Formats: sequence, C-alpha cells, structure tokens
Amino acid sequence: MSMLKCGVLLSGSGTNFQAILDEAQRGLPVQVVLVVASNPDAFGIERARKTGIPTLVLERSAYEDAHAVDETIVDALHEAGAEWVVMAGYMRKVTPVMLNAFPDRVLNLHPALLPSFPGAHAIQDAWDAGVKVTGVTVHLANEEYDKGPIVAQRAVPVLEHDTRDALEARIHAVEHELYPQVLRAIAEGRMRLDAERKVHIDEA
Repeated sequence: MSMLKCGVLLSGSGTNFQAILDEAQRGLPVQVVLVVASNPDAFGIERARKTGIPTLVLERSAYEDAHAVDETIVDALHEAGAEWVVMAGYMRKVTPVMLNAFPDRVLNLHPALLPSFPGAHAIQDAWDAGVKVTGVTVHLANEEYDKGPIVAQRAVPVLEHDTRDALEARIHAVEHELYPQVLRAIAEGRMRLDAERKVHIDEA
C-alpha cells in the first residue's frame, strides 16, 4: 500500500495534526507533505518544524483576497505532492479554487454532529442548547460552510454532571481517534462517494 500524501491546513495549536503524526508513527499510511498555517502564531507550525515537515505560513492580511491566497496554497500543495487536503482546526473557508484543485479530496473536521450546530462555536452552541448528545463529524468540504457530504460521525454524550470544559476535552479526544481512522480508510481505498453524493466506508 502506498502512502497517502496529505497537506494539513491549520490555524491553532494543531492537536489533530499531532494526532495524525502520532498515528503515522504507529503505522497509519499517511505522509504529511506540507503544513499550511493561516496564523503566524499557530503552535502547529512548531509541531511541523520539529518533525521536518515543510510549512507555508500566511499573514492574516493575505486572506483579504481569498481566491488569491487559495491559489498560493494550491500551488504549494501541488509542488509538495499532496493528494488530499486535511483541514485540522483551519479557521478559514476554502474557495472554489481549492475545491476544484482537489475535487472531493478536501476533508474537514467539525466538533458536533452535523447538520446540528454548524459554525465556529459548535461546542458552546451545543452546550448552551442543553443537548444530551453531541459529537464529531468528518466531512468533505464544499462551497457551503459545514454542509459537505458526511464521511464519518461519532457521538459524544453530555454527562449529567458535565462541565463545558470536560465535554470539550472528550470531543477533542474523539476527534484524535476519528480523523486518523478516516484517513486510513482513504489510504486503503475503502472510502467511496456514490451517485447521490453519499459517502460509504467499507469494512477493513
């Protein structure tokens, strides 16, 4: 089996990026060939540099022209040999420039069970709503924010005496498990998109 070559897009601490690196050390057939950071202060940049992964660090001002910045990112991803784009806490909406360059090969991770609680404050929104179950969604990105085809989901219960911080920690722990599992399925050729644009993952 050949390595799945991915570019990782991030904006913050990069814990999901680290989870992918950790699983790669344990045999996940994924190679991160480039890390793109939309925030020069993102700790994910340090994680990449410690492991020798090339980085593209963009100033916030670059995003004033969303299409132009995506052209810059796409060029760098292609030059690095990326086959898939993995958004891991990337707080920018990708444009058709990115989506057309990697058709149905841009993944996003969302800390709720989409279509419930889309947007940037999903954990807080679920907490405020008083739901008893929330979770994690991996989906293919499209031009609508948090509305692309769902790849995988996992529920996270809200416990009787939970705190918001405890819930958030459990959600992140599930993210760190689910994202590498999805990448493994892709690398092993077990993920497919049907004619109705519904995603199926075959058993290993």
